[in-house]
Amino acid sequence: MKTFKTARLFNAALLALTLLASGNTFAKDKFSVCWSIYVGWMPWDYGDSSGIVKKWADKYDIEIDVVQINDYIESINQYTAGEFDACTMTNMDALTIPSASFVDSTALVVGDFSNGNDGVVLKNKSALKEIKGQQVNLVELSVSHYLLARALESVGLRERDVKVVNTADADMVAAYTTKNVTSVVTWNPLLSEIESMPNTTKVFDSSKIPGEIIDLLVVNTRTLKANPKLGKALVGAWFEIMSSMQDNDKVLTELAVASGTDLAGYKAQLATTKMFYTAKEAVEFTNSSQLPKTMGNVAKFSFDHGLLGDGAPDAGFIGIETPAGIFGDKNNIQLRFDSSFMQMAVDGKL
Repeated sequence: MKTFKTARLFNAALLALTLLASGNTFAKDKFSVCWSIYVGWMPWDYGDSSGIVKKWADKYDIEIDVVQINDYIESINQYTAGEFDACTMTNMDALTIPSASFVDSTALVVGDFSNGNDGVVLKNKSALKEIKGQQVNLVELSVSHYLLARALESVGLRERDVKVVNTADADMVAAYTTKNVTSVVTWNPLLSEIESMPNTTKVFDSSKIPGEIIDLLVVNTRTLKANPKLGKALVGAWFEIMSSMQDNDKVLTELAVASGTDLAGYKAQLATTKMFYTAKEAVEFTNSSQLPKTMGNVAKFSFDHGLLGDGAPDAGFIGIETPAGIFGDKNNIQLRFDSSFMQMAVDGKL
C-alpha cells in the first residue's frame, strides 16, 4: 500500500504533467480528493459516507468529491497528472512523485505517523545485527526500504551488508513461509500476521524512528492558493471526523469493515499509529524543529536511490518548506508543510 516509485520522467512527460496540473490552478467550486485503504486514511471514507465532508463543503459553497482508488501508487500518479486536487500519501511519496515531477504540493493535513506499524522481522534470529549477510524481502523503494536503511544505520550496518529482494506486498506472507526467506520488512496488517509465526522476532520497527513515516493529505499548492475555502473545508471535516472516531466503537467498526478487517483488527492497527486526533497535536508536530531534519533524512535516502530524478545533483535539489525552516533549495520549493489551516481549527476560525 505504501509503495512508491522512482520519479524519473522524460522532459516531455514532465512538461505534460505540469500543464495538466496547471489546469487545477484556477478558482473554482468543484474539487476532488482521492484516497486509498490504510488505517490512517480510512477516516476519509467515513467522512464521505457520514456526510461530514459534504457538511463542510456546503459551509463554503463548494463541492468535494471523495474517491477511493484501489491502487495506492495509481492514486498518486493521478493526482500528479492533475486528475485530482488532493490525495492521501506518505511524506516520502509526496517528495519522490509529485514534488520530484515539479508539481508543487502542500501537506494540508498531517494526520498521523507510523509508530510501530512498519517493522523488520527475522526468522530464527533475535537481534537486528544478525541481519548482516541475509536476504531481506521487502517492497523495494518503499517506506519499508527506508525503514531498513534506518534500522541498519542504527547498528552500524549499510545496505551493502544485506541483499534486498523486491517482493510485492501481496506476496510477502507467502514468501516468508518458505525456507529461503529469513527476513522481511513490511507494514501492518501483514507485519502482525508474519510476527505471529513460529521462530519469528521483530527486531526493529517504526517506533524507533518516531515521526519519520508520516501520513498526509496533500493538495496541489496552486489550487489551494486560488481556493483557500478548499483547505478550510477539508481541515474542518478532518478534525470533526477525528472527534467522531475517539472512543466510538460504532464509527471504528465502520472503518474496520470498510478496510477489510474487524474492530479488533482495526484497533490493533491504530495502536501502532500515532493519530493526531486534535488540531493542536497536528500543529505542534508540523511546527516542530524536528520535521525539516526528518525530511532531510528522507531526501537523502531518496537521492541515494535515484528517486529525485536523473538531474538531481544532491539531496537538497528539491526544496521542502516547513514552519521551522527549509530543507534544500529555497529556489526550487516543491513540497510545503503548511500548518496555517490546522491552526485555524485550533483557533476556532474555520
